[in-house]
Amino acid sequence: MSKEGATTVVPINKPQLDFPDKKVVCSAVCKCQKMPGIGADGRSLKQECVSARLKALDVILDHRSLYKAEFTYDMTKRPPEPFLDKVVDTKSRILWPGWTKTLWPKDSSRPVPYKPGQGYTRRPDVIIVEDPTKPPTQDNIKQVVEIKFPGDPFRPGQQQDYIVIAGDRKKMVTLAPDQCDCDQTEPKLPEIPVEQLGQAAAILGIIYMAVFKRPPPGGVPAY
Repeated sequence: MSKEGATTVVPINKPQLDFPDKKVVCSAVCKCQKMPGIGADGRSLKQECVSARLKALDVILDHRSLYKAEFTYDMTKRPPEPFLDKVVDTKSRILWPGWTKTLWPKDSSRPVPYKPGQGYTRRPDVIIVEDPTKPPTQDNIKQVVEIKFPGDPFRPGQQQDYIVIAGDRKKMVTLAPDQCDCDQTEPKLPEIPVEQLGQAAAILGIIYMAVFKRPPPGGVPAY
């Protein structure tokens, strides 16, 4: 109980995405909500669909996208470290089947053997970076985004670990399809000067063309 006259400040506002970032991520979420693809076992592949679209954007932008999908982080490090490509440090390293028995033990500071389910690694849905020319290390993370489609709850420890990756609780954002205005038939370009949107505006243009097979009104802005 608070002392008389004292005020206890309780945060009530959940962290949110900036407008340009929300438009980009929601473009993929809405598309995958409607046409997710179906796995061999009959499972809806909505999460995989979103990741595939954002990864494709990253490739188009020569791995200089602001939006990094499914980078794996080593949670035994402080701060957690992403596994990066040996040549392109803004690209995720491709981890092959059995890598936990070959690559993982090469770092003597890691617990060995690798035990699945112990939280040694985490892979957030999306990392939004401040500078797309630099790797998604904690000092370059703007926000960590976890997309939750209906029926996909957080696993034990998952949300807390994502806060550790972000380095700040305020940088951890959960996004659900009902936050994306997916009922709109066609995305509207934001009424914000292009020069204020930067790369996000360019990505919006690319997404628009990919979805509607035509340039967006006003063309794709340079960045």
